[in-house]
Amino acid sequence: MQLVIISGRSGSGKSIALQALEDLGFYAIDNLPAMLLGALIEELETQTPARHKVAVSIDARNIANALVRLPELIELLKPRDIDIQVVYITADSDQLLERYSATRRRHPLTRDSEMTLDEAIETEQHYLSPVRDMADLVIDTSTTSVHELRGRIAEQVARHTSTHLTLSFESFGFKHGVPRDADMVFDARCLPNPYWEPALRDSTGRDADVQQFLAASEEVQEMFDDICRWLEHWLPRYLSTHRSYFTVAVGCTGGQHRSVYLVEQLAHHFANEYPSVRLRHRQLELQQQIDGQRSSGPHLAP
Repeated sequence: MQLVIISGRSGSGKSIALQALEDLGFYAIDNLPAMLLGALIEELETQTPARHKVAVSIDARNIANALVRLPELIELLKPRDIDIQVVYITADSDQLLERYSATRRRHPLTRDSEMTLDEAIETEQHYLSPVRDMADLVIDTSTTSVHELRGRIAEQVARHTSTHLTLSFESFGFKHGVPRDADMVFDARCLPNPYWEPALRDSTGRDADVQQFLAASEEVQEMFDDICRWLEHWLPRYLSTHRSYFTVAVGCTGGQHRSVYLVEQLAHHFANEYPSVRLRHRQLELQQQIDGQRSSGPHLAP
């Protein structure tokens, strides 16, 4: 059985993730009380035909004490033949506040209390910290469209197998913030910057002219070699702890040239050794979303 537990902050896109899994053939249950997780699995295992793909949402609508016990409840399931994935979906607090303000929906923690929206958002983050700490995969939707989130769920979660480490490489711009879902971050801002070459400024690290410029730099090659050596040495250690996902983020100033080039090269280098290699360019994809949404387009909502 494949069991996916979706959790995270309200307004971050949990419902969209659960719906995406349901569309992909998962038996989906929203707002499952954490204490009923074991009983649900026992019941599903007795059904004919058996449910082989199950997705449940467990979040702050649960009793707080139940969330604290969730890691223990999951440990009790591990002796069974179940591929368990815990996916935690989050977003920046300011972004969540903006989403709730735009939709005028009530945050779950404000319904039976006198909390302000700001207080509810921060309190929920505290309640969910045990789940966040044990998550196999963290997805930050602060700059993510509905379509991108559904795509990541389909690619990284639905097709995941417990025997493989999903290795993701992500480029980003430091001036836009460090990705919250990165496990390891490398800083490429010390490398020669194509931005200062007028002929290269409007190109990206995926374009041949920028690639030729950076490939000719000994410093760029040295950093690439050092990152490869580090990952080749330490990734097997993460595999030995049954880690399911590992995200390597490389940043430069704007996320257009140096970081893009390096993650392209890294993904190509490790593709032969790791069957599940994913590639993402945060700033390039965000710009594409902005361009596409100037006319119209869906946004994540609570």
